[in-house]
Amino acid sequence: MTDTHTPAAPDTEHPGATPATRLVAEHLALGYGDRLIIDDLDLEIPTGVITTIIGPNGCGKSTLLRSLSRLLKPRTGQILLDGRSITTMRTRDVARVLGMLPQAPLAPEGLTVADLVARGRHPHQSWLRQWSSDDEGEVATALARTGIADLADRPVDELSGGQRQRAWISMALAQGTDILLLDEPTTYLDLAHSVEVLDLVDRLHSELGRTVVMVLHDLNLAIRYSDHLVVMKDGRIVRSGPPSEVISAELLAEVFDLDASVIEDPVSGRPLIVPIGTRHVYGAVGGPVAPGHTPGAAETP
Repeated sequence: MTDTHTPAAPDTEHPGATPATRLVAEHLALGYGDRLIIDDLDLEIPTGVITTIIGPNGCGKSTLLRSLSRLLKPRTGQILLDGRSITTMRTRDVARVLGMLPQAPLAPEGLTVADLVARGRHPHQSWLRQWSSDDEGEVATALARTGIADLADRPVDELSGGQRQRAWISMALAQGTDILLLDEPTTYLDLAHSVEVLDLVDRLHSELGRTVVMVLHDLNLAIRYSDHLVVMKDGRIVRSGPPSEVISAELLAEVFDLDASVIEDPVSGRPLIVPIGTRHVYGAVGGPVAPGHTPGAAETP
């Protein structure tokens, strides 16, 4: 796929927005109605890597991602894209650089996969530039890269969950953006299909050099598929960096209130979270016994 966007020169008023950090949040405050969710948040998204935002429910992960994609206007502060405030840019210009896949997106009933993917080319259309063979080629390439070219004529609402996610990712690829924002791309998918979708995202990142920002709830998948983690709690960033430097038993207890062991993943060599819980601590054979519990005694239903 050919890139159609030429990055704008960095704005010297905002030294944080360098070519190495094309997407930057400065002193961000976000909320809905009277509720303030994020206040005075600063964030730099590393270019050319996969960044995943993690944190407990309600901490502001998806709210932050919506702001980065210009779907939510900051109350104060700003988002910089290539050194320019994203709120001052034309929608078409933003859409040529940045693609957003929201959580559980819906397609119009009866829309085919090919028609859905073709919608990714809308930012490149104008009165002077109508649909062309180049657009047709971008759609075909996107379908081929995601492995669903054979589904082009199928209605989106007839696809399985994994196939549907591939179709939406195909649309984002056809958009030809340098930066992809994915809000829970594995929502409602079983483990096998979650791994399939994240393998696809990882492959597209490595082959096309795209910058990817995701929100994920599954911590072990986030660790496995990310180069950079951003850990949030209560609307603030607690820690960020490579998974091996971020994930620890202490952080899991502080942020997620989770009692867990962190061991080495035998496949990736990265951290692997093993939740402890109570089942194998209290009443386990040879293990500690909960106060007041007699080993082997019958449980009261």
